[in-house]
Amino acid sequence: MAQPDRNAKIQRKTSETELDVHVDLDGAGQFSGSTGIGFMDHMLELMARHAGINLDIKGKGDLHVDGHHLVEDLGICLGRALRDAVGDKIGMARFGEASIPMEETLASCVLDFCDRPHLEFRVKLPQGKVGEFDIELTEDFFRALAMNAGMTLHLNLHYGRNGHHIIEALFKATARSIAQAVALDSNIKGVLSTKGKL
Repeated sequence: MAQPDRNAKIQRKTSETELDVHVDLDGAGQFSGSTGIGFMDHMLELMARHAGINLDIKGKGDLHVDGHHLVEDLGICLGRALRDAVGDKIGMARFGEASIPMEETLASCVLDFCDRPHLEFRVKLPQGKVGEFDIELTEDFFRALAMNAGMTLHLNLHYGRNGHHIIEALFKATARSIAQAVALDSNIKGVLSTKGKL
């Protein structure tokens, strides 16, 4: 029997932000669109590439204030789109893990698409900005992503110095983990849980 399309579209409009997010889990690792924050677009492009999913994201927000509202709402929308795209999770691997080096940095991600949202963020970030992106927003993005995707997400920084390298390693590790978790396995009958439901 053919697999249903594993894609989802989420729209969110508030007085602070406006976002359209489309996710295709069985895509070709392509990113299109823009958020208005160059570094965030860079992270989304590499997330799509390393997760092997297609992301089409159009966003705008009150960047004259700062990037917080847009980055957090982006995490909300991307999380909801992932949650909807995985659907009933039948035949899905569910778990994923990856460690990614970026020169002096080593970061890892372990995640579970189990509908029990949790973020464990054991990452000490430097202060400041990367381009126009406030480094401290990294945790806010991943928290919104985990809570809205219904995933348990553990992120660890083993060591690192450069803010760009640390954030990029976290995004790539998460992307590789998502690729593993959403992969379909014909040997998995139903969902990968003794409960019979995720």
